[in-house]
Amino acid sequence: MALVKKLDRITIDRNAPHEEVECTYSIILAENGEKYLQIDTYGSRLRQMPGKKSQSIRFNRDAMEQLRKILSEI
Repeated sequence: MALVKKLDRITIDRNAPHEEVECTYSIILAENGEKYLQIDTYGSRLRQMPGKKSQSIRFNRDAMEQLRKILSEI
C-alpha cells in the first residue's frame, strides 16, 4: 500500500493506452481521528488472478486537498 502525502506534477512524453480495471474507494478513519481516502484497483481480466486487489493508494488530508485543486483545474 502507498500513503500519498504530496502530489508533484510531471509531464509524460507519450500517452500509452491503459487497460480498464475495476476500482473502489473507502474513507478510512484512523485511531487518531484523521481521515484518509483509499483507492483500490483490481487485476484485469488478463491477469493470472483476475479481480484480485492489485494496488491500494491512500491519500492524507493534504494530498486530498491537492487532488481537489487539480481536479477543479481540468
